[in-house]
Amino acid sequence: MLNFITIKEVKNSIGSWCREMRKAENLTKQELAEELELSRFTIAKLENGENPTLETLLKVLQYFDEMKSLNQFVVGKIENLNDNQSMY
Repeated sequence: MLNFITIKEVKNSIGSWCREMRKAENLTKQELAEELELSRFTIAKLENGENPTLETLLKVLQYFDEMKSLNQFVVGKIENLNDNQSMY
């Protein structure tokens, strides 16, 4: 049987991560929203796993200094694809 993760599970994980990072920094949703020039409602939706935009996610990653990790992951995937391409 295939074992796969759903989009909803990933969105919930991202939301939980954001919530925990925000709490670790002792920020309210409103304070984080103001730092990112977003609404409190947007932060609440993200933390609840409700369809964050890529822009919102990238702002949160940048704020919590995790942008480099995401970029390294993507670049690594690209390099793996290029390494696996045939010479023919």
